[in-house]
Amino acid sequence: MEQRRFSGKGHWYHETQTNHCPDDVLPLVPEAAHVDDRFLLDLTLPAEIVTPCESWLKPARALCHVLFPLHIAVNRLHTLSAYDRLSTALTVAQACGVQRLCNHYAALLAPLPGPDSSRESNQRLAQITQYARQLASSPDIIDDKAQQQLDEVGLTTYDVIVINQIIGFVGFQARVVAAFQALLGYPVRWLPGHHIPPHARVTDINMSEWEPLFPGVELRYATAQQLELLARWQTEPALRELTAVLCHEPEILNGTGEILKSGIQEANSRYSTHHAVAAATELLAVSPDRFSAAQFTPLLDEGIPPVEAINLLTWCAFCGWLSRLKIALNKGD
Repeated sequence: MEQRRFSGKGHWYHETQTNHCPDDVLPLVPEAAHVDDRFLLDLTLPAEIVTPCESWLKPARALCHVLFPLHIAVNRLHTLSAYDRLSTALTVAQACGVQRLCNHYAALLAPLPGPDSSRESNQRLAQITQYARQLASSPDIIDDKAQQQLDEVGLTTYDVIVINQIIGFVGFQARVVAAFQALLGYPVRWLPGHHIPPHARVTDINMSEWEPLFPGVELRYATAQQLELLARWQTEPALRELTAVLCHEPEILNGTGEILKSGIQEANSRYSTHHAVAAATELLAVSPDRFSAAQFTPLLDEGIPPVEAINLLTWCAFCGWLSRLKIALNKGD
């Protein structure tokens, strides 16, 4: 995949061609690859805000390393390279329009060797990119055909679970970063020359009619870690139906569950009737690139403490992640 800088444009274009880049092509913001905090991307935040959020920030930071190892060995069952994972993350970051995130994933991706230039590799990468963009911004159009296309380009059960977790996680990350930037009063930063249409609102999923796309982990073949996590996370209502499938990738499941159990949903139940909450959560869900102090300040004006406002918005972002998993891993009709 080639990243190209165009004259007059202040951002990366993410393209699906697999032409190899010349050695002198550099990311727009190369320093964005080098951060101490790979989740919040070194945003400077007051301790009184960050410390109460550590219960969910810690597993979120850990997931960055689980989902995006800079070196990964591929095999017959796990075919996704570090390049595949980061190019998917960049696609989602661009769909969300949060420039800090785009800079980070573009900078991580740029030095990695891309796939070969064969027709099969091009088709595989193009299909992954299209699917990532659709699930990130138009999850309502994900259907059996979209799922079948991933199978046709050779993605395994494990690959599909990882891809869907990456898409959900980076969308979550983009919205959390947008919320913290709004808290700090940072201006909205549009990607110059890059129109970002609103995302489709994810409606509630009727789990009584939900059927998993893949069979769950078989108990007789499960590892000790998988058995432990199955017992642990199937008791969580929000993860109950997903657990057996997500447990094919147990470390990712555990990070997802750790964020869930941290209690961020409590802020939503406490302040869900406040007038400003609906407007803030709606915009964050459909247009994270436009979320700013204009939506965050009214939450404070209604008496919601800053930490509670962040937790409320984080829960909104996490629900979007879970909803996309439920859509993507549903067998459908």
